[in-house]
Amino acid sequence: QVQLVESGGGLVQPGGSLRLSCAASGSIFSIGVMYWYRQTPGKQRELVAVIDREGGTDYADFVKGRFTISRDNARNTVALQMNSLVPEDTAVYSCSAQIAAYSDYRFADYWGQGTQVTVAS
Repeated sequence: QVQLVESGGGLVQPGGSLRLSCAASGSIFSIGVMYWYRQTPGKQRELVAVIDREGGTDYADFVKGRFTISRDNARNTVALQMNSLVPEDTAVYSCSAQIAAYSDYRFADYWGQGTQVTVAS
């Protein structure tokens, strides 16, 4: 069984930084594209950043220049470095990945449980 587990959320002051991590575990054959999303109550989930297996990245306009997504293919992890945080970044951040398990070698979307990030003074 494949699992994604996030860590690193918490409370930070405006202008501060946080680093989120997400680790995939289980019977993993291959991991394709990995994502970070965020959601606040009453709003739709929004894509924050994406990274492909070769390290190609893309970001939502509202985080460009502030957030950096990275991955470690050997460790099956993806990280999100968040700098210059503002209160509007407050949300539950979730990682997602396209993962092929040894059970069927087919890529499917997996999600973590989410981690709360709160930006407040």
